[in-house]
Amino acid sequence: MSNSKIPARQLGELMCNITEQVLWQPAAAWVTDRVPGSKLVCRVGSGQATYHRFAPQRKQHQITYGLRMIQAKHHPATASGWLSSREIHRRGYFDGELNTLNLLAHTCCHEFAHLLQHSAGHRFPGSVHNRHFYNILDGLHENGEAGAVREVLAMRAEQQGIDLPQQSFDMPDTNKQKAAWKVGEAVAFNHGLQEFQGEITRVNRKTCTVDGTGKSRGVRYRVPMQMLRRTS
Repeated sequence: MSNSKIPARQLGELMCNITEQVLWQPAAAWVTDRVPGSKLVCRVGSGQATYHRFAPQRKQHQITYGLRMIQAKHHPATASGWLSSREIHRRGYFDGELNTLNLLAHTCCHEFAHLLQHSAGHRFPGSVHNRHFYNILDGLHENGEAGAVREVLAMRAEQQGIDLPQQSFDMPDTNKQKAAWKVGEAVAFNHGLQEFQGEITRVNRKTCTVDGTGKSRGVRYRVPMQMLRRTS
């Protein structure tokens, strides 16, 4: 499925509604006991950024789900670079099965765990994905809330006629990928319907730094290895 055909905004709005109804409503009293007047606003962002933040003056938690994040989690090549993929794979969430439905449901839980972490006073500068965070995230999966998010997301997507893939895909072996790429190689990659060309100038742990050539000259990219293909 090409990015242009993915109903990312509709899915983002569903994720917002489900976060508010399935996750926030049962926890709201606990959160407002700690900071009276606290509220949650969920929104769909236009880019990739997906995050939780708290505005103390307004006592407002905000969770943003990025359109490009939602698009990325429809393709194995781009989904594997996200922390949510590694969490499902390594921590056994949803039986360790990676697919678009599981990734988007888990993303709701991941960001909501940050809200609970912040409310509990366990989010610190330089220590965000700490043991406190994962205790909360594990709990959301163990107590059935993550499963409820997944079930409601699947049901509402079907009701709205949205294709939300549930076919499993595998995590790529990044060690093998890294060994496959060399500095100086001519490569190309696609973003949406547009192709970019360039030359590898650095091989990083999970990405390659690519300097644009041809129509892409003058621009530098950090590209997930699984998105690259050789042109010569």
